[in-house]
Amino acid sequence: MTTIYEEHAKVFKAFCDDKRLRILELLRGGEKCACVLIDQLDMGQSALSYHMKILVESGIVESRQEGKWTHYKISESGSAYAGELLKELTTPNIVIKDDNCCNKN
Repeated sequence: MTTIYEEHAKVFKAFCDDKRLRILELLRGGEKCACVLIDQLDMGQSALSYHMKILVESGIVESRQEGKWTHYKISESGSAYAGELLKELTTPNIVIKDDNCCNKN
């Protein structure tokens, strides 16, 4: 059973590698075939597959098969979810309680 925290971690894992950030930058220009990404990134097919698996599992990137090649694009819903998640996790919960400190008198 996957926890909500594990699902959230998948999203942030997608952003924590410079190669995946470069892939996302290329995909901002629209859908790309894996063959194009391999060429533009000067990366082997197995390395690209590894990074694309992480991006697709995060929901930030969508894939579709066409012949022997896979085509990738940024997912609008996945992108929106990642933005909302970041905002949610970094917005303080303002709850004032008298018992929230270890310095009780």
